[in-house]
Amino acid sequence: MPVTTGTDVAEETRAFNDELAALYAAAPQLHEVDDPPASRAARARGEGPLAPPGRLAEGRDRTIPGRAGPIPVRVFTPAEVRGVYLHFHGGGWTLGTADSQDPMLWRLATEAGVAVVSVDYRLAPEHPYPNGPDDCEDAARWLIGAAGPEFGAERLVIGGESAGAHLAAVTLLRLGEAASAFRAAQLTFGAYDLSMTPSQRRWGERNLALSTPVIQWFTANFLPGMSLEDRRAPDVSPLYADLSGLPPARFVVGTQDPLLDDTLFMAARWRAAGNATELEVVAEAPHGFVGFPLKVAERELARQREYIAHAVGS
Repeated sequence: MPVTTGTDVAEETRAFNDELAALYAAAPQLHEVDDPPASRAARARGEGPLAPPGRLAEGRDRTIPGRAGPIPVRVFTPAEVRGVYLHFHGGGWTLGTADSQDPMLWRLATEAGVAVVSVDYRLAPEHPYPNGPDDCEDAARWLIGAAGPEFGAERLVIGGESAGAHLAAVTLLRLGEAASAFRAAQLTFGAYDLSMTPSQRRWGERNLALSTPVIQWFTANFLPGMSLEDRRAPDVSPLYADLSGLPPARFVVGTQDPLLDDTLFMAARWRAAGNATELEVVAEAPHGFVGFPLKVAERELARQREYIAHAVGS
């Protein structure tokens, strides 16, 4: 296992994992409840282990044009803007909102010197594939043309967490040659093979923000009626795409994440395609760890801010 960081605080992370697993075991499981609107409402009320940290006044809600109508986005603009970060939230293409990580995005904006545009793309199962990816692609194409007039900066970075990392990779592929407008990608514990990598299949029932049944539920919402072979289409599973000509990317995953193989495989293929690639594998970290009160989370978020700041500053 190519662990690159976090071994010195692995005991803290392991202890947290045990607490997290107990919290999830005591709560209704997403796939058993099988009611995305109810699960979204529960999160909005602050219920569950992944309750959002709250909205900040520094965030501004607006819309941008999209092929299916206006796309809501949440914008953070610091005093000094050297670039713009296009962000896609996680939540298995089913849950999550653009305002569910305000403190993280505002700190990124101020310390990295970037305006942040976080996209409230349409969610499954009400809006299954390709609706969410369409919104993300439309947001990227809008930003390529609007970054200068809107923010006074044209140095762009793209990224996201979990499903958001998947959507960022898909968006870059859809952009084709226009992907060169983005100087870098920050891809955090993403899913890149929606037909399921070995680590997804082998993980089992233990829920550390994800489990095998939860992953299956998320992908069934996003890709209703789609066979495993159909799920290997590059626009669905970017692991199977031609990855040549893409921007530099920084991949991050924890060793206690069912999506571990997704990052290991995708980073290897990204590098093999000739793209600059960084890979961070965090000892014992679970899925979604950057949102938890852990030392490895503090360190990782600081590395992300440094990476994005360097991308827009060079």
